[in-house]
Amino acid sequence: MEQIQRITSFQFRGWLESLRPRTLPLAFASILTGSALAWWQHHFSLTIALLCFLTSGLLQVLSNLANDYGDALKGSDGSERLGPLRGIQKGIITLPQLRRGMMLVASLALICGIMLISQACHTLGDVLSFLLLGALAVVAAIAYTVGKKPYGYLGLGDLSVLIFFGWLGVGGSFYLQSHNLPPLVLLPATACGLLAAAVLNINNLRDIETDRQCGKMTLAVRLGADHARRYHALLLGGALLCFAVFAWSGQQGWGRWLFLLVVPLLWQQGRYILQQKSPQAMRPMLEKTVKAALLTNILFAVGVLLS
Repeated sequence: MEQIQRITSFQFRGWLESLRPRTLPLAFASILTGSALAWWQHHFSLTIALLCFLTSGLLQVLSNLANDYGDALKGSDGSERLGPLRGIQKGIITLPQLRRGMMLVASLALICGIMLISQACHTLGDVLSFLLLGALAVVAAIAYTVGKKPYGYLGLGDLSVLIFFGWLGVGGSFYLQSHNLPPLVLLPATACGLLAAAVLNINNLRDIETDRQCGKMTLAVRLGADHARRYHALLLGGALLCFAVFAWSGQQGWGRWLFLLVVPLLWQQGRYILQQKSPQAMRPMLEKTVKAALLTNILFAVGVLLS
C-alpha cells in the first residue's frame, strides 16, 4: 500500500509539473484587468468574470500540456535544457497519456467557453464571433508547438501572447461584461500583453542555446541574445507607457497612478537582464518576471477600482 501511495504521489507531481500552475497568474491577470475596467464602466458581472477566469485558466493549462507534447515529439526538451524537466521528460507521463490529458482539458475549456457565451452574449453576431474566437484560442494553444509548422518554432509566440493575453484577454473579458469596446481599453490590454510577452522572452532567453540547436527559432533566437535583452527592456517600458497614457487620458483621482509603485522593481529587473549575458542568469528571472507582471496588473486594477 505504501509503495502504491509513493507511485501515485510521484505521478501526481509529474502531472503537476506539466500543468505548471505557476503560469496561471498570467492568464488570470488579463481577466482581472478587463474585469476591473468593466467595474470602472459600471458593467461588472461576477458570473461572467468567474467564467472568464475559469476558461482562460483551462486554456493556459491546455497550452502548457501542448507545449510539453510538441517539444517531446520534436526532441526540443532534452536533459541539457536549463529549464525544469517536466513529467514527460522524466518518463512519469507517456505521450498517449499526455495526449489524452490535452483532449480532456480542451473539452473542459470548450464547455466553459460555451457556458460563458451563453451567459454573456445576447446577439447572434456576438455568439458567432466568440465561438470563433474560442475555437481559435484552443487551436492556438495546441498549435504553439504541435504540428508540422508550429508557430512557436517560427518566432511568432510573442505576437500570439500579445493577442491572447492582451487584446483578447483584456478586451474580450471587458466586452463580454459591457458589450462595448472603447478604443481607450486597448491601452491597458496592450500593456497586459506586453508584460506577458516579457515573461515568454525571459523563458526564451534562458533556453536560447538549446532552442537554436534543435531548430526552435523563437524570437529571441532570431534576434540574438543582445537584441533580445534590449527587446525585453522595450516590452517593460512599453507596458508602463500604455498604462501611463491610459491613466493620463481616461481616469480621475490618485488611484490611476498606483501602478507606478512597481517602476523601481521593473527598472531593477530590466537592468539586470541587460547586464547579465549568460542563459543561466535568466533562470531565477522567470519567476521574478511573472511576479512583477502580476503585481503591475494588480496595482493597475486596484487603481482603476479606486478611481
